[in-house]
Amino acid sequence: MTGSVFNIQKFSIHDGPGIRTTVFLKGCPLRCKWCHNPEGLSAATEVEYEPTKCIGCGACAAICPRGCHSISETEGHGYVREDCTRCGECIGHCVAGSLKLVGTEYTVEEVLKKVMADKIFYETSGGGMTLSGGEPFFQHDFAAALLKAAKEAGLNTAVETSGFCKTEILLDAAPLVDLFLFDYKATGEELHMELTGVPQEPILKNLQTLSDAGAKIMLRCPIVPTANDTEEHFAAIAALAEKLEGIQRVELEPYHALGTGKAPKIGKTQEFSTTAPTKERMEEIRQFVEARTSKPVIVS
Repeated sequence: MTGSVFNIQKFSIHDGPGIRTTVFLKGCPLRCKWCHNPEGLSAATEVEYEPTKCIGCGACAAICPRGCHSISETEGHGYVREDCTRCGECIGHCVAGSLKLVGTEYTVEEVLKKVMADKIFYETSGGGMTLSGGEPFFQHDFAAALLKAAKEAGLNTAVETSGFCKTEILLDAAPLVDLFLFDYKATGEELHMELTGVPQEPILKNLQTLSDAGAKIMLRCPIVPTANDTEEHFAAIAALAEKLEGIQRVELEPYHALGTGKAPKIGKTQEFSTTAPTKERMEEIRQFVEARTSKPVIVS
């Protein structure tokens, strides 16, 4: 079995307890306006082009079988993305690193080998492997196989998920997951649909089901000015944390604009943009939520 992975990030300290390796799987059913990882939306392999790194050597134009790349004195490097089949021929000839493939097919064994290289750090810190994305359960068979292999290797496991998938997929994975990092992005069906492109009801149902099944959950809440920065939303976060026994704590994540810089490199646009909340504002929100729930509330 193979799956498409766009990053394997070592020494992660914000994706679960201890020092971890986070495996980012491609493919996501959501279309969040503020998406931080636009390279994870499509399940397909993509070509990333960084114009500022290009030195105009012409190697890509010489090797491309479809003529997608061109070099001219007046226009510089031209890239017709629509004609590209993502064969990867140009990547190995780009000495400047301006071109790279986003999305690599790995077997479960290949991923686990990379993860296990840092086993000593997991043992000393209580860390392990985290699956992220994209949405890990978009590739649910591969995700489940990775989790099973990690547990058999004695690793702590965590999954960052939007919760937007079939309930049985979550329940099947639950015995293999030590901690669910469960996103809570917006309050209210209409607003959730507007901001993420999917309904909220099945996500809340899955969250309830996981909690009832005894899963341990960290509620992860992106705080995005002009989108979900409202007292109504903060009160709903606290109410949800207080209601569901499985929620161990709440993590508030301040918006950052990294996604707006990533999107153009893979031929996408991200029109949404706002300013990051200040530390003072995040502390105000933390105190607001903390006053309404007995669960711990932190700012990442």
